[in-house]
Amino acid sequence: MSSQSANSSTHTTGHRERLRARFKKAGVDGVQDYELLELVLFRAIPRRDVKPLAKELINVFGGFSQTLAAPIERLTEIKGVSDNVAQELKIVHAAGVKLAQERVLKRAVLSSWGDLLAYCRAAMADEKTELFRILFLDKKNILIADEVQQRGTVDHTPVYPREVVKRALELGASAIILVHNHPSGDPTPSRADIDMTQQIIKAAAALNIRVHDHLVIGHKHHASFKTLGLM
Repeated sequence: MSSQSANSSTHTTGHRERLRARFKKAGVDGVQDYELLELVLFRAIPRRDVKPLAKELINVFGGFSQTLAAPIERLTEIKGVSDNVAQELKIVHAAGVKLAQERVLKRAVLSSWGDLLAYCRAAMADEKTELFRILFLDKKNILIADEVQQRGTVDHTPVYPREVVKRALELGASAIILVHNHPSGDPTPSRADIDMTQQIIKAAAALNIRVHDHLVIGHKHHASFKTLGLM
């Protein structure tokens, strides 16, 4: 190994040790987003300096969470991101979504609304196509099931009120919360969103199933039909 290569390897090792020590002492508040991404990349790329790659990923995708949520095929378009590296990022993303989900599953969601919103954002805010998710609740408003019923395009998801109500009956749900994302980032409900929600409310009411809310998830914000007076 040349002297230059040895010095580069020593610098990389030293940087990793210092960054890990800073994270151990101060946690997530002690590192910047690109440094947190470096810590993730250390596992998949054991010897190379990953700071430039971490910064590029943050720049291309717009942030730490957006990088983790990006599709594997988009990640691997970036020079230096192999299939293994992309898979490591997706594992971390899945773990984050799972952690957020565990905080609301089998709990009374109306009394833990902040955790519910955090989960919905983690699961849907950075999706590139529309997803229509239904949260099914029992008589005590305990979350008993969480399902993505439909996947759509960048600006449309076909939703069928009969299928929504049918699934609620199958699960023995007494109430539901509707959730979908807007890949554009703007959570403002569309006319189609409003009409579809009213159709579901009507179909559900006929079978004594209550619709508590319809949440629209954007990149950084959300909209609540109930808060907006749309239901």
